[in-house]
Amino acid sequence: MRSLLSRAILWSIVLVTTSVSASAQTASGVPAPSPKIFSASQAERFSQNDVGITASEKNQPVALTLAQAERRALANHPRLLAEQFRVQATGKRITESRSAYFPQAFGNLTAVEANGDTAVAAGALTTSSISTRVAGGASLVQMIVDFGHTSNLVQSARLEAKAAGQDEEKTRQMVLLQVRDAYFAAQAAESVQKTAQAVLDFRRVTLRQLSALAQSQLRSNLDVQFAQVMVSEAELAQVRAETNLLKAQAQLAASMGEEAESNYILTDEPLPVNPDSDASGYVAEALANRPDLKALKLHSESAMHDARAENDLNFPTVNALAAGGEVPIHDSTIHRDYGAVGVNINLPIFNGGLYSARAAAAKLEAKAAGKDASFREIEIVRDVRMTWADARDAYLQMDVTQRLVDQANVAMRLAQARYDAGLGGIVELNQAELNQTSALIAEASARFDYQRAMTAFEFAMGNLH
Repeated sequence: MRSLLSRAILWSIVLVTTSVSASAQTASGVPAPSPKIFSASQAERFSQNDVGITASEKNQPVALTLAQAERRALANHPRLLAEQFRVQATGKRITESRSAYFPQAFGNLTAVEANGDTAVAAGALTTSSISTRVAGGASLVQMIVDFGHTSNLVQSARLEAKAAGQDEEKTRQMVLLQVRDAYFAAQAAESVQKTAQAVLDFRRVTLRQLSALAQSQLRSNLDVQFAQVMVSEAELAQVRAETNLLKAQAQLAASMGEEAESNYILTDEPLPVNPDSDASGYVAEALANRPDLKALKLHSESAMHDARAENDLNFPTVNALAAGGEVPIHDSTIHRDYGAVGVNINLPIFNGGLYSARAAAAKLEAKAAGKDASFREIEIVRDVRMTWADARDAYLQMDVTQRLVDQANVAMRLAQARYDAGLGGIVELNQAELNQTSALIAEASARFDYQRAMTAFEFAMGNLH
């Protein structure tokens, strides 16, 4: 307890000293030292081993590229790791189904103390004598033919394993979709935050200028009040932008499967190529590439083999049997050793409709799986067309928002000139500032909105690698 208390006191002194030093530097006009920026390799080592690193050091900016974020997500994300385990488990079911092809051997050790020469008489039509003995032996059962039951089960398991692989690929692409979307969203939030801060700084300068002019009786107090309102609105926008940036950073960390709080320095990625004007070619490509559709089709084929396997239960099963062993302690009713081989044919005659009902249910499940695949095709066509439209819209918005910024800047300069010349009022100037701010924020996020839209389009195409 004393050591913990001493550490707490020590860190409190350090923090107070640091804050006082920073305040003194700010007051004297000396710039504070810039935060340390890690390289890409240092960032990876930092994320893997943070033993002994203090909380203040953990909050240092970490350089992160999109490729690094994707590698982290693919290595750490629990959903993808869970799918990989499911793929391995499904592969084991192939061995489980194929085990019926191989001999089934059993060993037995038996010791019995019988009540004289007696037999089991209740519970069965035949009697079975009970002898005093100590025996050890083995038995073997080898399936000879089951008229396709086992082969259909094996084929069904193999198809399920392939479907599990496609499910893993679907999850992999979903993880990449989430990390790319979070990465570009964090970049957009950072760009909007910088724009909001710049607008706030500009309006604070305007407020100081108007306040000085008002003190000199060159401007009215109404103008100052309007300027104060504009500063407050800019402060509110800046606070919201800061909050959105923190949320985006948290979402980025979660998309990479990480829990630690980090402050990332993100790098710009090149813009993808604008989609073609015709979406029909993309639809055909998506229907051929989407892993979730492949998985549903494989599930449907697997269900058909399950139905055949259930139907094969109505046919005979032929097994070879063998047994042998030693009886070192026995009475006069049995010999010292035993051994036998034989063939058993199991022919189902009547089971209350069990096998036929199971076969019918399996066929219906197969039909349902086929319809699920058909419905997924409809959803894929819809998703491709919608994301294609969103991507083209986002691409066009980049040019529109740039023109909007240029026009808003021109309107702002004209409104400022009219206001300085006494031809315009503060309301007109404030409206021009609002239009300029709105245009700047839209332009700040337009690039990243296009990258997010293209990411969603590539996912709908099944091409997110």
